[in-house]
Amino acid sequence: MTVNDTVHLALRNLRQAKLRTALTILGVSIGIASLCGMVSLGVGLQDQLTGQFLQSGVFDAITVTPAADLRGVMAGGPFVARGRGLAGGDGRGRGADSRPPAAPARDLNDAAVDELRALSGVRDAYPTVNVPVQVTYGNFSESFTANGVPMSVRDEGAFRTMTAGAFFAHDTDSACLLSLAAAKRINEQDPKALVGKELTLSYASSRGTAPDSGGAPASAASPGLAPEAVGAALPGLMQIQRVSITCPVVGIVEREVGTGPFAGRGGGAGLMIPLTRAKAIERENVTSVQALLRQTSGTSPRPASYQMVTVKVAEAKATLEVEDKIKTMGFSAFSLTDALEGAKRVFIILDIVLSLIGSIALAVSSLGIVNTMVMSILERTKEIGIMKAIGASDGDIRRIFLVEASVIGWIGGIAGVALGWLVGRAINIGANIYIESQGGTAATLFLLPWWLVAGALGFSILVSVVAGSYPANRAARLEPMHALRHE
Repeated sequence: MTVNDTVHLALRNLRQAKLRTALTILGVSIGIASLCGMVSLGVGLQDQLTGQFLQSGVFDAITVTPAADLRGVMAGGPFVARGRGLAGGDGRGRGADSRPPAAPARDLNDAAVDELRALSGVRDAYPTVNVPVQVTYGNFSESFTANGVPMSVRDEGAFRTMTAGAFFAHDTDSACLLSLAAAKRINEQDPKALVGKELTLSYASSRGTAPDSGGAPASAASPGLAPEAVGAALPGLMQIQRVSITCPVVGIVEREVGTGPFAGRGGGAGLMIPLTRAKAIERENVTSVQALLRQTSGTSPRPASYQMVTVKVAEAKATLEVEDKIKTMGFSAFSLTDALEGAKRVFIILDIVLSLIGSIALAVSSLGIVNTMVMSILERTKEIGIMKAIGASDGDIRRIFLVEASVIGWIGGIAGVALGWLVGRAINIGANIYIESQGGTAATLFLLPWWLVAGALGFSILVSVVAGSYPANRAARLEPMHALRHE
């Protein structure tokens, strides 16, 4: 019996029992749709999580701090990522307090930032600058932490897609950005309407020398900064003024963004200004008696010294190498490169669990295939006897039934993948409508990659062939004389 004859007989037999074949195919398609839906959900969630991690710039970033801070305060604390402690433990045999050949601890100032930026494999380095300000808009007034944002993050992380508006025009822009949560605190009814509106930022500033101190007169105000009132003029100390800044809102981002893992801690976060402007404010901002004494301890302005600097590497694979170089300079450094691998392992387990759940429906549908094939044998027993009597071998009979099972699996697999895609698409649309109504960004929750489509079709055919093996073997073992006498 030729291949064409085998296929022709198999298809003819399926057409003769159209209703039973259609119901069996429907069972297979529902099983495959369930399997595709479950796995595509896991794939979609994994793609969203890992994609956001990579786009956020977390895994190509190294956080640098003065060495003494991490060794003395944070070593062994909660900020440990899979064997990589803040003080330098990296899962390669080095402890939390050790660094590559140690250099004397150094101050993290502008000169150090320039050195970090000049390292091989580094594309940018910038300090974390957070300044407390009072934000006023109409009847709204609340304390905020303004995070300094460098221009180099324009197309990274949350800044890739703005909820409303745009990024800063330049690094000395007098504008500001708001997180969606902060915008809702200011204008709960229509937070996006704040784009183009002007906020007033105010803070305590020390400018110039008090008149009775015998020093030089107060320095001229920086562009865009207007002293509102003199709070106090302490003899021999700098004059303290209340300074107000007019700050137009140019954009709103979905989530609060900082320039380091500790940025924006506590309430009132969600305000972002250009880093250059934040540094200028931070140098003259008076937030405590200690800050005032530091500013008046000498005749020259105090040098900028930072608690944290973020170093961006050109390629994520170079993170560990650059991190070691930074530690030899006398700083502490850590990164989160291991966290992504841990997340991938979790999603592999999740995919396996979801696949097992989705396979239950496919296992049930395989019973339908067995039932269809067994009923076909009972109905065609005499026909099988005739074919064997005229020379058909056991292998020919077996192949006819296996081809029938394969066709059922192939058609059911295609229909199941299409059904799974349609259901996933419908859920995506519904979920995104809800997410956007809550002010979020649309996402793809169900993702059906080509390998999942090919795998689902192959698995469907495999399950169908396995399910049809028993009926095929049973048909092949029929004795011709017994089959011919069957009514």
